[in-house]
Amino acid sequence: MNADQLTENEYSGGFTNYIKEAGNVNLFEELEISLHDFIKFVQNIPMDKFDYRYAEGKWTIKDIIQHIMDCERIFAYRALRFSRNDKTPLPSFEEDDYANSTDSGSRSIQSLLTELSALRHSNLLFYKSLSEEQLKRIGTASNNQISVRALGFVIIGHQKHHQKVFEERYL
Repeated sequence: MNADQLTENEYSGGFTNYIKEAGNVNLFEELEISLHDFIKFVQNIPMDKFDYRYAEGKWTIKDIIQHIMDCERIFAYRALRFSRNDKTPLPSFEEDDYANSTDSGSRSIQSLLTELSALRHSNLLFYKSLSEEQLKRIGTASNNQISVRALGFVIIGHQKHHQKVFEERYL
């Protein structure tokens, strides 16, 4: 299933940018490929950059990796709820509250990447377990309609967005 197979009613609002960022890729393949590309990219970042902030109050690379994981967990939770036909509208979340409540700076980069890998592999297995009907189910999150499969592309696009931020502002 490729991103260009998503229909207009499957996503809207702020989700649109992340889906576009994912590109026209196969959902299952790219969930795995983008993880490996990201880990390889991060492993090539100089060690002195992981705790660097390009401006006062901005997150470090470690903070952003934790943020990617927090968001992936939230996106996957939404996908789980919608895939099980839960029609309850789900609220947005305040990313800064999450970031301010972690201790990512005390963690090693390897522990962050190991956790990200385990999380992504779990989500990949979840997505592969879903039927075509479940993948197309739509729910409401952050006041926007979004399908289960669109949330998978959001996971990919959100990670790719932050990799670009690393390139543009941290390296």
